[in-house]
Amino acid sequence: MTGFRQARWAEPPIFKVGRSKRRRSRILYLDENQKMGGDDLKRLIPENLLRRDEPNLPALSEVDVVRHFTRLSQVNFGVDNGIYPLGSCTMKYSPKVNDAVANSDKVHWIHPHQDESTVQGALEIMYTLAQWLSEITGMHSFTLQPSAGAHGEYTGALIIRACHQERGDLETRREIIVPDSAHGTNLASASMAGFRVVVVPSNQKGCVDMDALESAVSERTAGLMLTNPNTLGIFEENILEISRMIHDVGGLLYYDGANLNAVMGKTRPGDMGFDIVHLNLHKTFSTPHGGGGPGAGPVGVVEALEGFLPVPTVGCDGEHFYLNYDHPQTIGRVGGFYGNFEVLVKAYTYIHSMGGDGLSRVAELSVLNANYLAHKIPEIEGFSLPYGQGIPRKHECVISCSKLKMDTGVTAKDVAKRLLDFGVHAPTMYFPPIVEEALMLEPTETESLEELDRYVDIFAQISREAYEDPTAVLEAPHNTSVGALDEVKASHPRTFCLSWRMRKKQERKP
Repeated sequence: MTGFRQARWAEPPIFKVGRSKRRRSRILYLDENQKMGGDDLKRLIPENLLRRDEPNLPALSEVDVVRHFTRLSQVNFGVDNGIYPLGSCTMKYSPKVNDAVANSDKVHWIHPHQDESTVQGALEIMYTLAQWLSEITGMHSFTLQPSAGAHGEYTGALIIRACHQERGDLETRREIIVPDSAHGTNLASASMAGFRVVVVPSNQKGCVDMDALESAVSERTAGLMLTNPNTLGIFEENILEISRMIHDVGGLLYYDGANLNAVMGKTRPGDMGFDIVHLNLHKTFSTPHGGGGPGAGPVGVVEALEGFLPVPTVGCDGEHFYLNYDHPQTIGRVGGFYGNFEVLVKAYTYIHSMGGDGLSRVAELSVLNANYLAHKIPEIEGFSLPYGQGIPRKHECVISCSKLKMDTGVTAKDVAKRLLDFGVHAPTMYFPPIVEEALMLEPTETESLEELDRYVDIFAQISREAYEDPTAVLEAPHNTSVGALDEVKASHPRTFCLSWRMRKKQERKP
């Protein structure tokens, strides 16, 4: 099936590569025509900012650093290597033009403390991006400050809190309703904002159980946090009724935008009745987010909630762009400065290059690809598609391996690890928790039919192996730089050594 073999360098951590008595390079190249040594550099730096002692860092030459990180890149996996169908993460290929624009000197050499008059271009990008996001979602205004999706959720939950405090009913409204298929961060964000979480179950179609929701809403309801399409990849068919129910009791409707890729250009959260929206620019709008970041989670609101947005937003008086602090009920800053600017620039570039028709086409292809896998993989022995039989999926589908486990002892985790042996990334595992032995697949719109067929063929081979002799699956992965891990040890805090400072601290322990 495959000749994939990941590089297996015996590469030590970089602090073991360096030598304590090696001389460090002291040359700094500012541009191709100018070279500066350490003494010259000191004259440019104010006296009070100079270090008195050499930093306690490993001494490394340029070739040491280049070879170290090149070797690491050869044992890494990213969307540039192959399909990365991590459900609810929308790990699409990101066009390199996005990086080229964000890496421009005009972008990464500006500073947030510059006067507004000197960064009009940057402010225009932010202003225009906020306008585009408002149009795409049906919101009135956006803040670009939040640094991630969960950060956006928390910002939205704080806006819900501030709104009810302004209305004078916060003491009564202490509950936020969340479906049982929701992202776990929804529950965490609501709880961190001081609300009690009320979970409502899904029905047989995989949507919110309307009877359960009706029983849950009351004068205590501050709001509902909902993903649409939901984490099963199913569009909530009763979304307008859900919106009416929440608004009738005085609550607010919050949209988790993690799954916007399936519907952008087709429908808008604002048209569904949502009051607050967060978007994952690092998902839907094609800015890479491997390894946990960087991200951006802008939050949009309807006009009635505009005053609660974090400050500043970016405004325009017709001639100049400026930082707008005129939000009288603001929840305050949720980040230093104005957001992850280079991520915002990448998203701006993506939307600008795609245009409205292109974004609609993205939604169409992401739905087509997800439904292709939802149709093909359940035909393979051991796999099934629970919930909502016959209902088309949107951006993703959730496959159950429960029959495979019952028949062969091979679990969803085993399947995920065996997938790595074929040079493809595993899908999200065991989520949402309402599906037994779940694998959540989101192929995105950037995968070709040939790549999807190859992915299906790999599932078929894993099924054959599981039913004939499951050893190869149970002991996977075999072809990666690191084999099967001791997962308890790998997740133990004593195992972590993520920085030079942590390494030095560990060395001092008896």
